[in-house]
Amino acid sequence: MAAITPFDPWKAKLCTCPQKYSVSAYVGCGHGCRYCYASSYIINFFSPRPKKNFLVQLRKEIKKLPANAILTIANSSDPYQPLEKKLKLTRELIKTVRNVPAQVQLVTKSSLITRDMDIFKDYKNIVVSFTITTLNQKLANKLEPFVPQIEEKLKAIELLSHITFVACRFDPLIYPLNTGEIKKMVRELKMRGVKQIITSTYKIKPDNFKRMVTIFPAHKDLWQKIYYREGERISGYIYLPIEMRKRLIREVKEAAQKEKIDFSSCREGFQEFNTAPCDGSMPCVAQKTY
Repeated sequence: MAAITPFDPWKAKLCTCPQKYSVSAYVGCGHGCRYCYASSYIINFFSPRPKKNFLVQLRKEIKKLPANAILTIANSSDPYQPLEKKLKLTRELIKTVRNVPAQVQLVTKSSLITRDMDIFKDYKNIVVSFTITTLNQKLANKLEPFVPQIEEKLKAIELLSHITFVACRFDPLIYPLNTGEIKKMVRELKMRGVKQIITSTYKIKPDNFKRMVTIFPAHKDLWQKIYYREGERISGYIYLPIEMRKRLIREVKEAAQKEKIDFSSCREGFQEFNTAPCDGSMPCVAQKTY
């Protein structure tokens, strides 16, 4: 199994990310997020396991990485999922790529990332993209049962913002569960030092929809209406109706503009709303403050 792979193997129609590479020490993820799309592509996704001979393979492949490439850690498996606390493979990964001439983008929703701040301080070009879905802990417990507590995540964001550029993924927007939090969320993230908000709407795959309606049965009829009857199918996903998506994305953008931070949406098709690259990469490196 390769350690480093080109990003976007599904060639998503609305993906506007720059060309980049993905690396992860794990297959699957233990955070148990009900809305997760990756479980549709990876067998036994919620039973995570380390990749066989990962560090050996990584050290071979890293030498072949093109100069100035963007390397994302990681796209479909959180590098700081619960398994990492014991195995510390991500810690070894970030040590290994520390001096590689690439722009490193680290994507997580776990406060465990602060354990490795001693290593991040030595990086010249790293961007942290931190996912936070809600400020409501009761809702978070249902949506993301094995993710650290919200206050722990907010503290982690604040700490990281002192040493590197932090973008936050307010993601996914799940109508009507967390869409009433938009202004409050953006204000909170600005206070914690976030420089860019990235957002996208919840997209249905059969397995994640089954999980969502099991946990939130009161919304089943609404979601069937706005997704299955009124929504649109794009690249194997069922999206909200375009005008509804546009309204939600615009609302986040306007909140970000009011707080004077950058904004982008991911896989939505509204590039005209973006004030920065959709994934928080590249130009962010030049804006770092340490």
